[in-house]
Amino acid sequence: MSSDQQTPMYTVEQAIQAQRALRAAAGAAEELFPIQAFVGMISDEMQMLREQGKTDEEIALLIRKSSEIKITSDDLRSHYATPEQRRRGE
Repeated sequence: MSSDQQTPMYTVEQAIQAQRALRAAAGAAEELFPIQAFVGMISDEMQMLREQGKTDEEIALLIRKSSEIKITSDDLRSHYATPEQRRRGE
């Protein structure tokens, strides 16, 4: 790809919409994530919020208020993926 072309970018909502359509077409159930995987996926956002002075309890409360996910600050601390782990794909 030449430098004057940009790599296409997609929102989380677009990716989820496509994944749901593919899973439905395949007859597969909705994908479920264990707490460790979920916290790993949101570790970038956790890092940003921590850098803004938010505590893990405030982050856990935000998650609980905005979704049906029951999570604690201990869960966040236990399963947080460091930037190094995220770069390695752990």
